[in-house]
Amino acid sequence: MLARRDVIKGLGMGLTTLPLATVLANPALVRAAADTVQQVESTLPNGKKVTAALAMPATLPAPAVVLIHEWWGLNDQIKAVAADFAAQGYIALAIDLMDGKVATTPEEAKAQTAAVGADPQTAIETCTLWTDWLRGHKDSTGKVGTCGWCFGGGWSLNTSLATPIDATVIYYGRVTQSAEELAALNGPVLGHFATKDNFINATMVNGFIEQMGKAGKSLTVYWYEADHAFANPTSSRYDQEDAASAWDRTKGFLAQNLELKI
Repeated sequence: MLARRDVIKGLGMGLTTLPLATVLANPALVRAAADTVQQVESTLPNGKKVTAALAMPATLPAPAVVLIHEWWGLNDQIKAVAADFAAQGYIALAIDLMDGKVATTPEEAKAQTAAVGADPQTAIETCTLWTDWLRGHKDSTGKVGTCGWCFGGGWSLNTSLATPIDATVIYYGRVTQSAEELAALNGPVLGHFATKDNFINATMVNGFIEQMGKAGKSLTVYWYEADHAFANPTSSRYDQEDAASAWDRTKGFLAQNLELKI
């Protein structure tokens, strides 16, 4: 745990100099990073207002990344991740599929997730709208990737099936699509999965691997001797070493496929 003087030093010297895991593990740093993003708003075809958190890089034009939150909703943690992606050189947009709600208990998170599941079309339209928004952004190179965790991992893939995406990253998200559905993918997929995960388990993931093969799509899967949510420093199942490995692989995958200029 960081001492108070280290937190103050981190805030003063700039959050971009700190490892993402360090920021995410400390509430003060998370809040400071979240404060650097700006809220943007758009409107779905049905008139519904949707919002997202935007973080811009120092150098433009730049490739873009759509970030999709866990079942907790668009909290400060995912906004801090957006800030980190911007520091890497991306236009980063953390979208909100929970209508502004942020859960603080598993019961609330389950209810939010169920609400999205009851109206998946709105979620698909939201993901598609923001992807198109990024692709057409005046400072975008036109390259767009997706990255999501848990609930957001599944929706990272769903987004890539609904609209052309150049690179897709899934952290232990639901992957049950058929080869016929996966044929819609436009770019390669990177998946991070945990051997101790009882829900996103080996049976599901191996089925996904098989279906991706049948569809003739590019897939790279990494298995970690860890449990669900191993990449979240606030989780009791956090695995620092595996989280760092997955993060490095994610950064390399997106940089290559989105043509990030460093």
